[in-house]
Amino acid sequence: MNVVITGASRGIGKAVAEVYAANGHALYLCSKNEVALYKTMEELLTKYPGVKIKAKARDLSKQEEVENFGQWILDNSINIDVLVNNAGNFLPGSVHNEERGVLEEMMAVNLYSAYHLTRKLLPQMMKQSPVSGTRGHIFNMCSIASLNAYANGGAYSISKFALYGFSKNLREEMKQHLIKVTSVFPGAVLTDSWGDYDNSDKRIMEAADIAQMVFSCSQLSPQACVEELVIRPQLGDL
Repeated sequence: MNVVITGASRGIGKAVAEVYAANGHALYLCSKNEVALYKTMEELLTKYPGVKIKAKARDLSKQEEVENFGQWILDNSINIDVLVNNAGNFLPGSVHNEERGVLEEMMAVNLYSAYHLTRKLLPQMMKQSPVSGTRGHIFNMCSIASLNAYANGGAYSISKFALYGFSKNLREEMKQHLIKVTSVFPGAVLTDSWGDYDNSDKRIMEAADIAQMVFSCSQLSPQACVEELVIRPQLGDL
């Protein structure tokens, strides 16, 4: 398969890239940080030398860079088998006192990047020949914050609720085109957003947990689609 992953230089995106590479699938990666992105690509190529991996650094909070990355994918003339819209950011705060511009920033990174990239790639996905009965699978990395409001969630939670709405609509639209759509709702995962959090007691999940579930969902028969994937720490949300 050809797998397109955004936000691929760290955290969940990097873990998703690793599980697909480990299973021999070609990767097309994107991240804002060029140094981190190419370091990730180098690590994966060293570990899985037989896998095709290409990368393009772009800031997906900017529509023109989303369009540029999408065109780069199209220029590779590949079947787009899996698209993982994982690019995102978290800024804590409350609606009543967060700084001006936070909502716009969260919407740009967490919603518009997925919306514009998906729209760029969908025309090709909708016309490409089905492989094993499907024309592709889109994963939108939502959050538990897409389902429940929580303290200090503010604009981040609003943007993730919006991403979930986009994903639900996309699922309905793409059924007849044989394109699967899965909304992924991770709870607390040990990524850079948690800073120096001490997870020695294994209180929160690992990025590899989410990656393995994404990969598993993409391996089902063509007549099966996991619409919503909720993954929480065993002891529940923090």
